[in-house]
Amino acid sequence: MRTRRELEEQESRILAPYAMRSVASEGREHAEEEHPYRTVYQRDRDRIVHCAAFRRLEYKTQVFVNSEGDYYRTRLTHTMEVAQIARTIARTLGLNEDLTEALALVHDLGHAPFGHAGETALAACMRAASPSPSELAPSEPAQFEPAQFEHNGHGLRIVTQLELRYPTFAGLNLSYETREGMAKHGDYLEKGSAAAFRPDDSPLLEAVVADRADRLAYNHHDLDDALTSGILREREVREVPHVDAAFAHVEHRSPGLGFRLRVNQVLIHLMNTAVTDLVHETSGRIDAAAPASVAEIRARKSDLVGFSDEGARNHDVLHEFLFDRFYSHWRVARMQENAKRYIRTVFEYFVELPRTLPPESAARIETDGLLRAVCDHVAAMTDRQLYDEYRRIMLP
Repeated sequence: MRTRRELEEQESRILAPYAMRSVASEGREHAEEEHPYRTVYQRDRDRIVHCAAFRRLEYKTQVFVNSEGDYYRTRLTHTMEVAQIARTIARTLGLNEDLTEALALVHDLGHAPFGHAGETALAACMRAASPSPSELAPSEPAQFEPAQFEHNGHGLRIVTQLELRYPTFAGLNLSYETREGMAKHGDYLEKGSAAAFRPDDSPLLEAVVADRADRLAYNHHDLDDALTSGILREREVREVPHVDAAFAHVEHRSPGLGFRLRVNQVLIHLMNTAVTDLVHETSGRIDAAAPASVAEIRARKSDLVGFSDEGARNHDVLHEFLFDRFYSHWRVARMQENAKRYIRTVFEYFVELPRTLPPESAARIETDGLLRAVCDHVAAMTDRQLYDEYRRIMLP
């Protein structure tokens, strides 16, 4: 049987010098005995997969709500695609696959029902319900900050406080590096979400790879869902030059394919091309910078993980196209606006009538305040739970 120490020794032999090693972890917030045959990041990954918030992702929106059909991506299948892409990139670059996978699996744990529309609505509810500084009593702190909701920050709240699986501590007690990677996902400097995790330190390369894999995944699978739904037609997406080139490449290699098979081959080609571009460009940047340690990665301010100029241009052009023609389409907009209405109604109902909260959520009012307790309760719901709650309120 391979022991944890053997796995740690294997990491020392095969990982690049700039990769994060399990044995060098800063550990967990609450002291625990090490596992006999799993490294710290393997244990993080397993805790994430087994937690309730991860299971709920199956019924949370990516772009289409569940009622639109069973084919489209959910927040869970998106997460699985991100993890697969991230592991491939991490393995190729000599990074820690287990940490990268854990970060990919946890990156959307804090999403509210109905995706980004739900996040927008819940954030607006929190702001609207918060007292303004002028409404505060003289005895209250001057450094008042309005209540807020942001899915990365809420994900951290889930893994540090809200998940209840262990008798001696709240949360999942994940390693410092996994929690830091959650805090430094996306535009964390703009959001200020990494204040508790040495914000002046650059994120680990494993965290940046998980972030880039997220962008790769949604750009390409949202193109697939847009075509499958009929919101976008083949002739429309071929207005994007590199997408048109991919269709031409597939037609040249395999003429006469039916629509579904042709689209699948195009998506495979686009993803392979994008990942290969990212890996080659990143490898070149790493070779030029020659970082010899994780400390050097943390001290760097320029990004080592990225696309070539052409790859970045292709990525941005496709994302802008999807934003203009898919995410802003009236059918998608209708789903989003309905979702915002559902969330506003349910949130306001519980704030007005807190005694209708379930006991577990109501118990948090004393420690976290009414708004945060309601926000946690609403954010935890799946799309279906939120809609059912809305119907109970509006159609008693």
